[in-house]
Amino acid sequence: MAEHRIGIIGGSGLYHVEGLSRLKWVKVRTPFGAPSDEFLLGEWHDRSVVFLARHGRGHRLMPSELNHRANIWAMKKLGVAWIISVSAVGSLQRHYHPCDVVLPDQFFDRTAQSTAHTFFGRGIVAHIAFAHPLCEELRSLLLRSARALKIRAHNGGTYVNMEGPAFSTRAESLLNRKLGFDVIGMTNLGEAKCAREAEIAYATMAMVTDYDAWKDDEAHVTVDMVIANLTQNGASARAIIARTLSAIPTEPQWSCHEALKNAIMTERKLWPGRTIRELHPILAKYL
Repeated sequence: MAEHRIGIIGGSGLYHVEGLSRLKWVKVRTPFGAPSDEFLLGEWHDRSVVFLARHGRGHRLMPSELNHRANIWAMKKLGVAWIISVSAVGSLQRHYHPCDVVLPDQFFDRTAQSTAHTFFGRGIVAHIAFAHPLCEELRSLLLRSARALKIRAHNGGTYVNMEGPAFSTRAESLLNRKLGFDVIGMTNLGEAKCAREAEIAYATMAMVTDYDAWKDDEAHVTVDMVIANLTQNGASARAIIARTLSAIPTEPQWSCHEALKNAIMTERKLWPGRTIRELHPILAKYL
């Protein structure tokens, strides 16, 4: 049986993970183009992990340039069954402070990239259930680890996904806050949608770096401000992940791991051969 790996996608401030052994860099070609970077395979706390720098090593890709389909397809091809995503976000509420960790349970989409956030089309139609877009089991494990480490962490919240690359205007920030959203970022929604279609359990660790642009008594977000808080955020993220790894099951048996079971509408006999080949890592158990 193929080994089930744990994927880690590192965002701003988490371009590598320390402590991995048996390291191997792997370049993966996908039918959706190039992933963000090569993948680092290794062992960490007796678990097999796959690490990807979301923006590429050296931070070379803008949020709107990220190829979520290629990144998640490659993770699936490499045997990943769980993904822990780490990303920098701005706080939209007073009680989320810089260097806090938020473990969202919802997303709100302010992008215009829906066709780039699905593997389907080209003759096969699927509609995944996405009412609860994050894996609750994995999210709960991360929360438990954060609290055991006495890292200030928040259970739940809505991550509003904008496109960027500019930060919010003050008017946009005030509206997002008034609507009750909790944090704002530029990257995680597409990952979450593709991961659900790929039947990978996915959870976000949203690392607060700033108060976006709504707070009058704080300087509005800048790159310098974000970078200033990333070192502490990166250390917190690594500590939480390290503690969580051993708690993740060795077999993928959560509901997210069967997300396609009742989602594909197209009759099997009508599936185009080329699309089947392109999606083979994702559709294999349904063939």
